[in-house]
Amino acid sequence: MMIVDNNVTDRCPRVFSRAFVAALTAPRESIHNRAFNVGRTEDNYRIRELAEIVTNTVPGCTIEYAPDAGPDKRCYRVDFSRIRKALPGFQPEWNARAGAAQLYEAYKRTGVTVEDSEGPRYKRIDHIQKLILDETLDPQLRRKVSMPQPVAGFSPS
Repeated sequence: MMIVDNNVTDRCPRVFSRAFVAALTAPRESIHNRAFNVGRTEDNYRIRELAEIVTNTVPGCTIEYAPDAGPDKRCYRVDFSRIRKALPGFQPEWNARAGAAQLYEAYKRTGVTVEDSEGPRYKRIDHIQKLILDETLDPQLRRKVSMPQPVAGFSPS
């Protein structure tokens, strides 16, 4: 695992869906025309912390820091106090550890490999470049339409 940045905040779809349910049952005046950061303060993660979660989840996984990587001076810490006050019933039940375990189990179950994740199967630009090389797409990214080949001995009337 190559680390090139040291900060990130992790929030997942399960957390958002629980927030939507909480908002649907909340008094209108507590949520109307208000924006909310969805999550919990303790779920603010740095890239390094996420990498450590992965190494604790995936047997044999190690962390390698890019030689030119340095600390990111930007702050990604998100304040979740507004949602905690407005939607006291909202309690995310998902975190990065649970997400890492779920992904690891799914990758094992489906047979996804490192080569898959680093190649055209899951990388959009690589996939598009492969389609161009295979002449499925033209350079303007339009799908090439192949003309049906005539059947031998058949002539349209």
